[in-house]
Amino acid sequence: MKIVSISASTIPSNTANSIQVVKTTQALAALGHQVTLLVPGERSAPAEDLQVHYGLQQPVDILWISENRVWKRYDFAIKAVHRARKMGADVVYTWMLQTAVLALWFNIPTILEMHDRVKGRIGPWLFRRFCGSKTRRRLLPITHALSRVLMDDFSFSPSAVNLQVAPMGVDLERYQGLPGPSQARQSLGLPEKFTAGYAGHFYAGRGMELLFKLAQTMPQVHFLWVGGEADVVEYWKHRVQSTGITNVTLTGFVNNQVLPQYQAAADVLLMPYGRQIAGSSGGDTARIASPMKMFEYMAASRAIISSDLPVIHEVLDETMAVFCPPEDLQAWSEALSKLQGDPCVCRALGDAGRAAIETYTWQARAERALKGLL
Repeated sequence: MKIVSISASTIPSNTANSIQVVKTTQALAALGHQVTLLVPGERSAPAEDLQVHYGLQQPVDILWISENRVWKRYDFAIKAVHRARKMGADVVYTWMLQTAVLALWFNIPTILEMHDRVKGRIGPWLFRRFCGSKTRRRLLPITHALSRVLMDDFSFSPSAVNLQVAPMGVDLERYQGLPGPSQARQSLGLPEKFTAGYAGHFYAGRGMELLFKLAQTMPQVHFLWVGGEADVVEYWKHRVQSTGITNVTLTGFVNNQVLPQYQAAADVLLMPYGRQIAGSSGGDTARIASPMKMFEYMAASRAIISSDLPVIHEVLDETMAVFCPPEDLQAWSEALSKLQGDPCVCRALGDAGRAAIETYTWQARAERALKGLL
């Protein structure tokens, strides 16, 4: 099929939504379809750089479209759907509600992937138009929790919108043959100590204060913080240094291509989410999130300690992770100490997560999203 993916994400950028959009597009193409990703703005990086930045197995066909920002993405949505029609798209795959409705108005079968509640003054009206369309379409919320929120808010049945829950995924090929923790630490020049790793952004609700306190109270553990925007990383470096903490390494942002090596350097990987989680575009996603890091952690075959949020249990269970109350320093330090003292439990948790990840690849996700649509 000829598939046109349409996203408002800035490409390239370091945001999670940018990475997810490119990974999804790559997965659709890997199934043998002709896929083009349309995004706003101007091209600012050669294909080779994008491939390294996003850890791609193959180049992605991306087309940048200029937009008038005064119209708050509607200008881009109209231009993108018009381009999709000219290209003869069999399917539009989009993360933009306004794009989905426009594509359906032109009778193009459409997949709408949703990561959050419907927002804005016009959002509810547009979503009802999507639900009521007679053109073939599919709604892809990323968690069961989000699908329930949408159904409660708009009173539709799953069959009415061809609903399919689609959790995040992982490039499993990039996690094959990873070294053990000690070997990975040696190759990256990291201290040879029991290491607790965190990979991701440092937004509010991601647990940075908890990580900081853990580092203060557990000098016997080395903490590896991977990611974060440059200014925020500088803030935490200054805070760590001014407090005299010596057991934290902050790497800043690393290209997605080399991220698995850093995750492999940890004995335990941490997901210290708060009761409220800020996303890259704001809002609170604690009830409905499907974190990409969770699937990467599982693929890295490392023990996981996670905040005990109901939505996390849609994927992880007690055989794959240790769960702690959000922001409970004592519970987290005790869990980390127990895993440090029991390598066998660490290995068992990591092995169970790795065994469960097989169904969560980006390609398997893309295949399910398309199955039976046309």
